[in-house]
Amino acid sequence: MIKNYFSHYSQKYASKWLVLGIDLTIVLLTFFATYFIRFNFTFDFDINQFLFQIPFLLVIATFSFFAIGSFKSVIRHTGFTDVVNLFKSITLMSLFAIVFVLVNRITNVIPGFTIPLSIIVMHALLSFVALSSSRLLFKMVYKSIKCKLSTSKRVLIYGAGESGIITYNALVSNLSSRFSVVGFIDDDVKKNGKSINGVPIFPKNKVTKSYIVSNSIDEIVIACQSIDSNKLLKLIDCLIDLDIKITKVPPIEQWINGELSAKQIKQVQIEDLLGRAPIEIDNPNLLNEFNGETILVTGAAGSIGSEIVKQLSNFDVKKLILVDQAESALYDVQQDLKRNGKEHFITAIVADIRDGLRIDSVFQEHKPTMVFHAAAYKHVPLMEKSPYEAIKINVNGTKLLADTASRYNVKKFVFVSTDKAVNPTSVMGATKRMAEMYISCLQKESKTKYITTRFGNVLGSNGSVIPLFKKQIENGGPLTLTHKDITRYFMTIPEASQLVLEAGTMGKGGEIFIFDMGESVKIYDLAKNMIKLSGLRFPEDIDIDITGLRPGEKLYEELLANGENTLSTYHKKIMISKTRELEYSKIKADIEELCITNRFQNNNIVMKMKNLIPEYKSNNSDYEKFDKRVQIYKKAKGYIGKKKNKTIINL
Repeated sequence: MIKNYFSHYSQKYASKWLVLGIDLTIVLLTFFATYFIRFNFTFDFDINQFLFQIPFLLVIATFSFFAIGSFKSVIRHTGFTDVVNLFKSITLMSLFAIVFVLVNRITNVIPGFTIPLSIIVMHALLSFVALSSSRLLFKMVYKSIKCKLSTSKRVLIYGAGESGIITYNALVSNLSSRFSVVGFIDDDVKKNGKSINGVPIFPKNKVTKSYIVSNSIDEIVIACQSIDSNKLLKLIDCLIDLDIKITKVPPIEQWINGELSAKQIKQVQIEDLLGRAPIEIDNPNLLNEFNGETILVTGAAGSIGSEIVKQLSNFDVKKLILVDQAESALYDVQQDLKRNGKEHFITAIVADIRDGLRIDSVFQEHKPTMVFHAAAYKHVPLMEKSPYEAIKINVNGTKLLADTASRYNVKKFVFVSTDKAVNPTSVMGATKRMAEMYISCLQKESKTKYITTRFGNVLGSNGSVIPLFKKQIENGGPLTLTHKDITRYFMTIPEASQLVLEAGTMGKGGEIFIFDMGESVKIYDLAKNMIKLSGLRFPEDIDIDITGLRPGEKLYEELLANGENTLSTYHKKIMISKTRELEYSKIKADIEELCITNRFQNNNIVMKMKNLIPEYKSNNSDYEKFDKRVQIYKKAKGYIGKKKNKTIINL
């Protein structure tokens, strides 16, 4: 009952008139205390004169408090500014008293009225101390009672710098949830043993499991803004074993109006554990590149396509044409853009890129000047069972779109590829490599600039490992992993989309752009970290099942194929892949022939792909049996020979 009463009435502000009455009472009490101290802690002073002075004191004190407004502050949130206002009020009161006393001595307006100047000065000091102390005391009592009557989270803050102090202030001033900051953790040995607002600072090695248990710590907030991903990864790995919640303060640029709110402190995301700093592209040329352009985006409802559309919508484009065969998902993207007031230059079109006549009609009607091609089938196991479908979308769809772009003299055609196209081991990877090869062939005979971007797995994209793991965790596990040693390169969706846009600006035609994505991530470690970040224990709460590599799946992904090198660009994280020379006319003809292969000839389709792509070697797939046949066939036909100490492949 007491708790409910306090919780209800503690949210109401104390009346400003009540505060004024208490302040005036304190002023009178300190005035009496001043006389008492001035006369050696005795009552050996003129009581009548004292009582005669009280009405005057009440008048000038009331005037001063009203003039400054110090009584209007919320007492339980008393801060430095409120103390300054008290100082101003007391100073004004004292100055008014001194001036009146001095003038009265000369003019004798009130006969016999005076106040010793020493009493006025002493009273000013005592009043300021008493008024300030009363407010701080009330604030302390309020917090103490509220902490006892309400549930509070006991937290540690990692980082005792400026960001840590701001985080502390945001937590202790939060009204919706109660936080009790137990201490700061900092790597700087110079800060060890010191304190901030009475909260101790200690090194990381002091935070042990026994310390967490004995102090009932619920959460550790990482407030250090300068911490890099590798250090954060090690820190998380160290702290998360303590079975407590780990949260992180967002970057300063994401704070609301430059101020941090406790609601903005979120749980550490898996994106924070990439093992590298986020890739950022700040190219002012993008503004000019897309200004006034009519841009067509295929796969506009997908993870990458929708982010490309979102970023392009921030430029001064003439028109954005969104093409996708997924009606519901495309509708959602369209509605999001409408909510942001961007519907006037958006056109959403439900279409299949395999339909040449439909695509031609879209180009004829809207006349795009740039194309971003993100539509594709991407799931390795599914495509391994359906080579025909993979060819129809990833190769023939790209071919039809690229041919149409050339026919309508599109300025630039940016193709979204994948690192699975490098030394492919799957049908999906091989089809993406064939698409790369086709647009390279087309570059030789077209005015359109064909550009390819190649990157790794995208965090949070539809069907990727992160959403799968999250769903499995929500369902109580276990997490399924194909191999304990499998690794992947990862990018965030915004990073991948920025690369595509940057390629559209940087490309001159014929390039394959790749990212320096740092070290590859071990998926087994990723799975364990996701379990821990969810507040669960591995393997006690959720285990990991190793299911074996799926058909066509690689153990390690690559960014460069055999025989490829890189050229640097003006951005240190972006490189251009130098691919091997191709016999363009023959490869183009072979790809065109493959695109009209009968749908029931899966084995024939794969054999032809292996002939076209010498580095395509199936892995954990039924199509491995064809690899030896292809080699034997090539040797028999003389397709593999030696010339100038280099392998020459004639297809």
